[in-house]
Amino acid sequence: MPLVPMRVILEAAEKGGYGVGAFNVNNMEQAQGIMKAAVETNSPLIYQVSRGALQYSNKTILRDIILAVSAQTPELPVAVHLDHGNSPESCKEAIELGFTSVMMDGSLQADGKTPADYDYNMKATKEVVDMAHAKGVTVEGEIGQLGGIEDGHGSGEEKVTDPPDVKKLFDDTKMDACALAWGTSHGAYKSTTGKPPVLRHDIIAEVHKLAPEIFIVSHGSSSVPANLVDAVNSFGVIKKYKSEDGHRHLAGYGEDFDLDADDAKKIVDFLYESERMPKSVGVPMADLKKGIQNGVRKINVDTDGRLAVTAAILSVMQEKPSEFDPRKYLGPAREAVYEFAKNAMQGFGSVEHAGDVEIVSLEEMSKRYK
Repeated sequence: MPLVPMRVILEAAEKGGYGVGAFNVNNMEQAQGIMKAAVETNSPLIYQVSRGALQYSNKTILRDIILAVSAQTPELPVAVHLDHGNSPESCKEAIELGFTSVMMDGSLQADGKTPADYDYNMKATKEVVDMAHAKGVTVEGEIGQLGGIEDGHGSGEEKVTDPPDVKKLFDDTKMDACALAWGTSHGAYKSTTGKPPVLRHDIIAEVHKLAPEIFIVSHGSSSVPANLVDAVNSFGVIKKYKSEDGHRHLAGYGEDFDLDADDAKKIVDFLYESERMPKSVGVPMADLKKGIQNGVRKINVDTDGRLAVTAAILSVMQEKPSEFDPRKYLGPAREAVYEFAKNAMQGFGSVEHAGDVEIVSLEEMSKRYK
């Protein structure tokens, strides 16, 4: 089965009242692990690729990996989406690469950091919609600004979405989907208190009421599972070396200890108490399920996949310190991605819904947009 426009996946989700995970990928192991989860749960799949991931993989390589993995499971509907396109040019590049959906994040200017006004957002989004719809490609916009930084993208400040603005942006651009700022944030630290963020479910419900034509997207929706954080915190990375004076040193967690001069108990206590990810916290699945009930259809997940990979690799390195074959730690990383993605698909309610999706080509979709 060829790739499908993301719109048909979201149309099925809206009709069925469930959410679909959009999983960021950077390499083969992530792509394979996520696909294994989708096949096992019979879930529709949205692969999501950031501009940073494209640059990391020399653009066509990651695309070709996704296409190769998707070709092995022709029965499953798959869309490939550009995450946080920062300009019409970056969206055009993704369309030319064969992506079936793009995001024009006009809430920020082209530097991906400076907040933009409505006029800028509308004009940039409209330009992408006109270009993409002519080719049958789905377009996601954004209004409001999420907290946190992802792949260098984000202002670092939060501005919650005003529901009437979503309706206005839709009327002015005819975008297919819209990312809302409703209390989630990018990254593994979604609140400063170490407690889950307080989400504005009223914003989701109001947007769904005001603009039912829009498919609502939740960014920054990783749950940051405690078991993965605990695993990352349990396996530290310590550098050992000798200084010019011949003293033995251990360096880790931002500190450097002289084993021949410093107090041994102080060193042991520090290393035991230190964590790689202190106070990390995500969005509880219960909140995401409530958001889905209120109208969220696309749920972006990136941090959880990174955590799964990192925890698995650290575990192998700690338990098998003599291992240096990349397959021996990337294999477990792929399996960890599969486990987290499967749990997410089950939580979002997309299990056994792959068959709901109408299979439409980009050419056919372009005719529907006219």
